[in-house]
Amino acid sequence: MTHFYYIFLIICMLLAGQNGKAQTTDSTKLMTLHDCMVYALSNSTRIRIQHAATGDARIARRDAILTAFTPTIEAQAYAYYNFGRSIDPQTNTYFTQTSFHNNYNVSAGFTLFNGFEAVNNLKISRTGLAISQSREKQAEADICLAIMEAYYNTVYYSQLTNIYAEQIANAESQLRLGQRQEELGQKSHAVVVQLEADLSDRQYDLINVQNQYRDQLMTLSDLMFWPVDEPLRIDTVLPTWQLEVADDSHVIDYAIAHNPDIKIAEGTRDNAKRELTTARWQLLPTVGLYAGWSTSYYTYEGAQTDAFRNQIKNNGGEYVEMSVSIPIYNRLQKHSNISRKRNALTKASAELEQKRRDVESEIRRAIQDCNGTATAYCQAQRKAEVQREAYQLNARKMEQGLISPIEFQTVNNNYLKAKADEMNSLFKLLIKQSVVKYYGGVEYVEQ
Repeated sequence: MTHFYYIFLIICMLLAGQNGKAQTTDSTKLMTLHDCMVYALSNSTRIRIQHAATGDARIARRDAILTAFTPTIEAQAYAYYNFGRSIDPQTNTYFTQTSFHNNYNVSAGFTLFNGFEAVNNLKISRTGLAISQSREKQAEADICLAIMEAYYNTVYYSQLTNIYAEQIANAESQLRLGQRQEELGQKSHAVVVQLEADLSDRQYDLINVQNQYRDQLMTLSDLMFWPVDEPLRIDTVLPTWQLEVADDSHVIDYAIAHNPDIKIAEGTRDNAKRELTTARWQLLPTVGLYAGWSTSYYTYEGAQTDAFRNQIKNNGGEYVEMSVSIPIYNRLQKHSNISRKRNALTKASAELEQKRRDVESEIRRAIQDCNGTATAYCQAQRKAEVQREAYQLNARKMEQGLISPIEFQTVNNNYLKAKADEMNSLFKLLIKQSVVKYYGGVEYVEQ
């Protein structure tokens, strides 16, 4: 038995070690943009809050269904002692002895007509659930877009860090060459000093870019709710892309029919209509049907009353009741409520019209920006190629002493700016294309 116990302990230790290795592998995994989005959606407090709001909407939907189709049922029981004057239920005469009373009652009620309030509330709750689900989708889209921007900013500064590190290596090589040429009398000390100043500038720029990289990585970690005690490692390789031309009419038509913001505005308008209808119907009478059963037991000092079982049986009685409540005058509160609901409908209709206009304008602007950014990227790419060629030519001239360090620094700065503009235009283009795809029906996390 002891041997089996030790074998069991060894197996547990091996399994624990394997689990630890698996967790270490997951924590050191390179996170792609898709991985960052999925992680953020799984851990965002905003999503959890919206999930809770959707849960409340489902509960409201259930309550509306039960209110519309099921009666209210109540059971009541009470007991009390009477120490003063009271009436004997058997003889209908007064007596002053201490008496004990015990009553039981079961009742059920159902509203037959109340201005279609229950039916309208059922429709309102259904629309409210759809609104909450649309808000959940909108929250997911906002988080994914923020993650995308932070992710591309992080990749941008990571690539700049590599470029500046390469520039520093070249500047150090040129400085060593300059110092050697100074020893041989081929270059003056002023040239060497200028090379040292250029190297310092490159090192200073690298520090700033590294700080920007860490800042953007921290922003991305905060958006993802990444654990603060674990390093976040993302894939900083430039993504592949292809230019896509979107059909304006198709994207606009789809967004008008499915965009969460418009869905929310439409649901709000529809609920405002139903609430106005309900308020108007409240001017009519309310009809209700009720039924119940009740019984009682009593006794007092010196009396010969029936046993508890007999009284419960003999004193039982049933009733059926139909009530009609007619509103006559309630200080014009219902008329005021109708006016408020009418104003709410006017406001919701105007907001829906404005939201449709805003979404359509936003889509047109996004498509225009996407096409413009694509043109700018092509030009920036061409500019970077030309500046790289100019940089390589002037680097050879610098080694041969045909140009001054100041002239080479100007060429180098132009090359760095061209590379930065190229990457910036690429990431802007990727974001603009993703926004257009989203309006066309492709979720950010699915792109």
